[in-house]
Parts: sequence; C-alpha cells; structure tokens
Amino acid sequence: MHLHPTQSLKTIAALIQCEFQGSPEHKVSGINEIHMVESGDLVFVDHPKYYEKALNSKATTILIDKEIEAPEGKALIISKDPFGDFNRLIRHFREGQNWDKASAQVHPTASLAPGVVLGQRVRIGAHSRIHPNVVIYDDTEIGEYVEIHANSVIGGHAFYYKNRKERFEKLESCGGVRIEEGVEIGCGCTIDKGVSGLTIIGAHSKLDNQVHVGHDTVIGRMCLIAAQVGIAGCVEIGDRVTLWGQVGVRSDIRIGEDAIVLAQTGVSKGLEGGKTYFGSPVAESREKLKELANTRKIPRILDEIESLKKQRTS
Repeated sequence: MHLHPTQSLKTIAALIQCEFQGSPEHKVSGINEIHMVESGDLVFVDHPKYYEKALNSKATTILIDKEIEAPEGKALIISKDPFGDFNRLIRHFREGQNWDKASAQVHPTASLAPGVVLGQRVRIGAHSRIHPNVVIYDDTEIGEYVEIHANSVIGGHAFYYKNRKERFEKLESCGGVRIEEGVEIGCGCTIDKGVSGLTIIGAHSKLDNQVHVGHDTVIGRMCLIAAQVGIAGCVEIGDRVTLWGQVGVRSDIRIGEDAIVLAQTGVSKGLEGGKTYFGSPVAESREKLKELANTRKIPRILDEIESLKKQRTS
C-alpha cells in the first residue's frame, strides 16, 4: 500500500506511540507485508524466525519487537505488538470497506448484469462482461474483454490471522486484485485481494467454476485452472500452467511455466516447469504412477511369500 503523501518516521511512530531508531525525517512511502516489500516500505516482524528476512528485505523501515541496531540505510520502530500496530497503521491510512460510498469507473462498452455490486476504486475495461450477483470489492482492476460469471467474489479479504490466546486477530487487507485482458472466471469463484499488494490473474487465463485464489498469488498468462482448485496465498504460477480438478496448492511456492498438475494432486512444494505431476505428496506423474502400480503388487507378493513358507515347512 503506497502512502500519499510520503510520511516521516517520527510521524509513523507517533501514530502508534512507539520509540524509533533512525532520523526523524526518514521517509516511509508504503506499508507492505514481507512478500511484497519495496524500497521505502515499512514491514512488520514479530517472530525471531523472520527477523533476518525482514531486516535484509527491501523494506527500509522495520516495525519490530526487539531492540537491536538498525542496519545501514534502514530505520526501526520498536513495538510490543508489531502485528497489532501494523493493523492500526493500515486502518489509519486506508478506510475499510464501505459499500455506501462505492464508486467505479466502468467503460461504456462493458456490461453489468442485475445484482452486480461494485466497491470503491474499481475499474472495468472495455467489452468486459460481469454476470449476475458478482461482488467486486475495493481496489480491483479488470482489464478488457474479461468475463466473470455469476456469483463470483473478487477481492475478498485475505485469510491471514495471528493466534492470540483467546481469539484470532485478522491482518487487515489493504491490497487489491488485477485481472488482465481476456481472462474468464467461472461461476462461484473467490479471488482474495492482496494483504498489501496485488493478487494477479494473467492475461487470457481461464478459471473454471468454484476456484479459490488466495491473497497475493500471481497467476501467469494463458493458464487453465479447472473446477474446485484451491490455491493458497503468495503462490507464483508461471505462464501456460494447467491445474486440473481439485488440485490443492500450499502457500509461498512457485510452479514453473508449462507445468501440468493432474487432478486431486496436493502440491506441497515448488514445481519445475515443463513437467507433468500427480499425487499427494506430489511427484512427477510417471514416477508416481509406477509407485502406485508397484503398491498394487504387494498383496500378490505377500501371498507368494506365505506360499513359500508353507512349502518349506511341509
């Protein structure tokens, strides 16, 4: 999320009543979570496992729960609760979803069916068709010649929570969705917005019915995604990838260009491009099918072993 105008370190720290290390006039031009940071951004970190990743990231302001020396060229804000303070900053700089103030830029050649609901800062390109009861949340950009079928939801909030002792606290979503030209999205699909960046569906990709795409996932050009596929957050999918029915993809991995993943596969790790995959845990399809074929031989092998034992004792 970009900040307009750019803020100073002392202003940001004052908003959440925290101490800081660095020049008071150090510039903060954006607020982003770790997967999306750029130079000028503020990022939060609240677990030792991720300190090094955050401190060495492109972010130049780190909201952290430990007093350490700031790396060169970076500033620190010391917080007892970085997650909660990050949420407070988002709420300060970005108004929450408010359908009463909704406004959109819809190209004159685009068509919206009855029951379509549009949020704020929504743009719909030329010749796009939005079918009945589609809901499009704030900060969604839809390109030209896009078709979105009935009852799909574009831009719902990220499934991202911190486990408190008595409740789950949601990380506020302030990102958006970009659907590029020529994309078709089937009935009943759900595409979450980015936490602070964009969820992207690349040009001319096709999504079947009841597909879910998690926050900050980037799907390449000309991908085919069949019904009931579930893709977690922060996944990168290369161009021309095919995911067949009921494939499940874990978060924070990459699937390379031209990969094919067969139905009901559980993708638990990154996959190289140009190959076909199957199974759970996932493996190259030929290897996995041989494994299954050999597994079916086990009962016969056991019978043969038992028969040999009887022959020896007779």
